Amino acid sequence: MSTLSTDAVPALANGFRFQWEPAQNSHVLLYPEGMKVLSESASEITSLCDGERSIDDIIAALIKKFPDADLRQDVIDFFQSAVDEGWMNV
Repeated sequence: MSTLSTDAVPALANGFRFQWEPAQNSHVLLYPEGMKVLSESASEITSLCDGERSIDDIIAALIKKFPDADLRQDVIDFFQSAVDEGWMNV
């Protein structure tokens, strides 16, 4: 596990697609071997991964949307887990 740089721009790994799945009533990641159902917080973060925003930019957008939340480390931990699991590149 390496330490992420928060100026890195995250993107879904090849073969993964983020979408709303009505049958699951949640956002999911689709990939050739299956599907991963995302929590609301994971969906909020993943929806901001547009190939242009850095992790710092995503944190700033989330702080603006949820000003009372102390979420910086949680977002960094989310990206580290997603990279470790192989579905996110930074």
